Amino acid sequence: MADAAEAKSFQDDDAPEAAAAGGEGDELEQEWESMVGEGEGEAPSSTGSAPERILNQDEIDSLLGFSVSDDDGNDRSGIRAIINSALVSYERLPMLEIVFDRLVRLMTTSLRNFTSDNVEVSLDNISSIRFGDYLNSIPLPAILSVFRAQQLDNYGLLTVDSNLIYSVVDVLLGGRRGTSAMRIEGRPYTTIERTLVQRMIEVVLGDAKQAFEPLTEVDFTLERIETNPRFAAIARPANAAILVKLRIDMEDRGGRIELLLPYATLEPIRKMLLQQFMGEKFGRDNIWESHLATELWSTNMEVSAVLDETRMPLGKVMNLKVGDTLYLDATPDSSIELRCGSIPLSRGRMGRIGRNVALRLDNPLSPSARKAMMRFT
Repeated sequence: MADAAEAKSFQDDDAPEAAAAGGEGDELEQEWESMVGEGEGEAPSSTGSAPERILNQDEIDSLLGFSVSDDDGNDRSGIRAIINSALVSYERLPMLEIVFDRLVRLMTTSLRNFTSDNVEVSLDNISSIRFGDYLNSIPLPAILSVFRAQQLDNYGLLTVDSNLIYSVVDVLLGGRRGTSAMRIEGRPYTTIERTLVQRMIEVVLGDAKQAFEPLTEVDFTLERIETNPRFAAIARPANAAILVKLRIDMEDRGGRIELLLPYATLEPIRKMLLQQFMGEKFGRDNIWESHLATELWSTNMEVSAVLDETRMPLGKVMNLKVGDTLYLDATPDSSIELRCGSIPLSRGRMGRIGRNVALRLDNPLSPSARKAMMRFT
């Protein structure tokens, strides 16, 4: 009985402490719930620092500048924008858009004559891209033609996708209208298909020559045709290039042609591509140049024949009086220097023709005189 009484008294003595401990537990629980509510369901770290937040895939793509819906990459941001900051936008070369718009009109006419069908050519997009990125983005199978710009001494790339290949073959071989071209996947292109597409590529390159003709004369010649992008490398992967996407529609058939021109190819005519309109001049006019040259050749020029020169102090010159004699070292047989201003022209000997004093040249024009005349003309 004594042990039971002691145990009861011990429990009664610890009851207030347990109640206090329970009160502290309730306060801790409330504080925990408040922290969870402020952190939007995120558990705090054991060190008491701010809770870590995990990025989802959309936020990671936005940070890196990649987007699945943005195929052309016109609105790039993030790290990708920093990487591609060295690319020169085609908008800095305004004349390119005029040239390719002219190419679209020429191709519409020439491809109608080539296929004897109703062909519509449209310009989809003009963008700047790195050469390596373009090779990785080419949808296979496709035909890649490497052409050379003769006067620019560089190369370009023209890609024809499979839809256009089968459409052109179907049209040229008499396929019925209103039926889609038959596509057989998993096989290489036959010799007939390659030959027909090569003829179409030669027509397009001929139109490209005419499109660039108002700016400069450029001959585009087909070098080779490839089906593997690795064998169509015409520039380093990091080199910038201009990509032009053209859409060709033949009623219910058609496809796409992509024309790639590296910036190294366009560099020789960069000044012409900087023009805001066709025929713009940058502070130079050939008409005024020729007119100025003609007038300079007919301009009268004062020439002096110098017998001799001597140097004396300025004080002696100031003390010269009427009647003083100046002694020169020239003799009747001494050579005389012919000058135009301060530029020596030639040397000769003095003589007389009738009542006029004449000078007979012994030497041709000096090199300094020739350079001066060339500088003026």
